[in-house]
Amino acid sequence: MSTKLERYIKDLQLKQFFKRLGASNPEILAKEVEHFTTKEAKKRDKIVVSYFGRTGVNRIVNNVTKLLLAPPRLLAGANVLDIGAGTGFLTVKIAKKISAKLPEVSFYAMDLTPAMLFSLEKKNADVVPFVGIAENIEGSIKEARKHFPIPYKFDAVFSTLMLHHSTHPEKVFKSIKATLKKNGKAILIDMCEHTFEEFKMEMGDVHLGFKPENIREMARQHFSEVKVEKIPGICCKSSGRSAEIFVASMRNDS
Repeated sequence: MSTKLERYIKDLQLKQFFKRLGASNPEILAKEVEHFTTKEAKKRDKIVVSYFGRTGVNRIVNNVTKLLLAPPRLLAGANVLDIGAGTGFLTVKIAKKISAKLPEVSFYAMDLTPAMLFSLEKKNADVVPFVGIAENIEGSIKEARKHFPIPYKFDAVFSTLMLHHSTHPEKVFKSIKATLKKNGKAILIDMCEHTFEEFKMEMGDVHLGFKPENIREMARQHFSEVKVEKIPGICCKSSGRSAEIFVASMRNDS
């Protein structure tokens, strides 16, 4: 018997879905889906651990958890969305930590690749998965609401290692702001700028990381409160190559 997620994705028809959401480069998105479906979906959790190590994974989880619990603190019944959640490896860990303190908070996970979301579903976590693109979260939600009871607005949005896969990073910040409630918060973790051009082929990356000052500039176009800083002592490592990690925290005051 197929699951609700399987039926939803079967009806989705990705190419038409991308067009309905106004994707500026559906070809690149299709390549992203193909890369993560064939090369990473089944082993994504192990890949993340290989990049950061158990200690690094825990530090990422703890950073996001700390910022989610920081003022303005999430209220009972809050809704939290992970953008580019992948297999939910980090999503589930963060959700468990938050739920231990705020059990009534609901978690949702959006990703471009259906195969990733199937892996999340198998974790039997209390997280609602749906397909979407980061540049148009609102449109993605509207499509998903035909099948799942997903809120239009969220109290908090977070993303880990998604931005360097987006075709238009600057649009992601606008998309996040449009999805947040007033005084909602956003947390984004990604790689600092590096020179490993081969990551585009090996990892399906679109961008070779970002300069923190450029992230700050993009975020300030949409958020009045923005803080961007490197996370010391943690890098994304692969075959002797490593890139530093930054965390950006933003607040929607309008």
